[in-house]
Amino acid sequence: MPGLRMPSLHVPALRRPSLRGVAAGLRARLVVAFLLVAALSALTTAALTFREARTAILKRTQDTAIEALRSQVNSQVPDYAFPLSAQALQDLQHRLNAAGSAQRWTVYVRYRGSGLVPRGDHGRIIPRGVQEKVRSGIPAFQRLDSDGDPWLAIGLPVTYRGSSEASGLEVYAQMPLREDEANVQALVKAAQSGALPAVALAAVPALIAARGVLRPVRELRRASRKLAAGELDTRLKVTGRDELADLSRTFNDMAEALEENVAELRRMEANSRRFAADVSHELRTPLAAMTAVVDVLDDDADSLDPDTAYAVRLISEETGKLARMVEDLMEISRFDAGAAALHVDEVDVCETVRKTLQARGWQDKVAADLPEGLRARLDPRRIDVVVANLVGNALKHGGEPVDVAVRVTGEGSGRRLLIEIADRGRGIDPEVLPHVFERFFKADSARARSEGSGLGLAITLENVRLHEGTVRAANRPGGGAVFTVDLPLRQCGGEAA
Repeated sequence: MPGLRMPSLHVPALRRPSLRGVAAGLRARLVVAFLLVAALSALTTAALTFREARTAILKRTQDTAIEALRSQVNSQVPDYAFPLSAQALQDLQHRLNAAGSAQRWTVYVRYRGSGLVPRGDHGRIIPRGVQEKVRSGIPAFQRLDSDGDPWLAIGLPVTYRGSSEASGLEVYAQMPLREDEANVQALVKAAQSGALPAVALAAVPALIAARGVLRPVRELRRASRKLAAGELDTRLKVTGRDELADLSRTFNDMAEALEENVAELRRMEANSRRFAADVSHELRTPLAAMTAVVDVLDDDADSLDPDTAYAVRLISEETGKLARMVEDLMEISRFDAGAAALHVDEVDVCETVRKTLQARGWQDKVAADLPEGLRARLDPRRIDVVVANLVGNALKHGGEPVDVAVRVTGEGSGRRLLIEIADRGRGIDPEVLPHVFERFFKADSARARSEGSGLGLAITLENVRLHEGTVRAANRPGGGAVFTVDLPLRQCGGEAA
């Protein structure tokens, strides 16, 4: 009865993280994300502040200019009699210009559709749209760029005092906004200067936040490595009530369930191994007695009547099968218990294989390709079992003659010893190939009983593993199955198995 197989756990070695690994790590991504959020927040705040401040600065400037111009017009226009003469119009323009020295505006006037005073092409300074609105009796202003400089154009229609009747007088003014633009640029620089330190300072809380998030993750990684190494009592300390705490609790629950399941599996495995070993051991003594008795009966079978002789020979055959089954179970139990050990010696590999064939009388059934002088450190008893099982399996289920070849591949310390056993049969069903080394596996489900115990190939696999080698099964292109034993070639003075 085979024992339960526990899966082997591989624990990768801890490696120092590379620069690329650090850059792609969770800490770096958290810090970068935090900084990006801080930078985006700072830039958004700065942009909104700039827009509102710029609008407020320009609105204050234009409101101040419009009120100042309206005040000057209201104070000086009453000094003139309407209709205005050309001289009065020029005089009014000069007086309004002089009154606007603080605002640095330039005033233009028009009376009843005549040209602007002073004359000239002022379409670039006083936009047509502003002039059309003023002609319609609507005060207007507009910010614009002229030759790359910001300007403010203002237009005011003048009405008679105490009524809304238009007097025909239109007053326009243009003024530069360089100082306001300079104030706006200074505001932009201040926003930029404030955003950079804010982003830099955000790195500190980003590192603190990343550390707080990554600490449970690092603990989870260490606990997972311990769990993979077999420390099933590993648990995490749970603090808080957030998602990471839930993850730690889930890990602890999983570790506890795994520990219980593994303990149960180990208990069942130990019981199974003990049962197989005990049963096999207890069967050996009665089987030895039965074998001795059936040997005596078998010798006298010729003197018995045919029916009795047939029964004696059947009992002798089945007793032999049972004895082989018990021996194989004992061998498997030693492998499962870890009690199987190698007893290596410096041997002639080909001579060892040749003796295996001679001991079983297979010389005429096997075509051997055995080069002379190939020596290696092996356990000759176990190699004998490996070759005997594979050749016997080929003779039983394949076709004669069976080819046995020994060769060496590789160079230096990477040299490998290959033992190939090939038959001339139909080969192995591709669906069966992955299972041929499993215990009690039979390729033909209809073949419920056979001379073998169903453990031969499994014992072969365990013996090869003891030599730190591998054994493979495949089909040859020309037909038939081929089994390849691949062992490290250790010679005299080399590493012992």
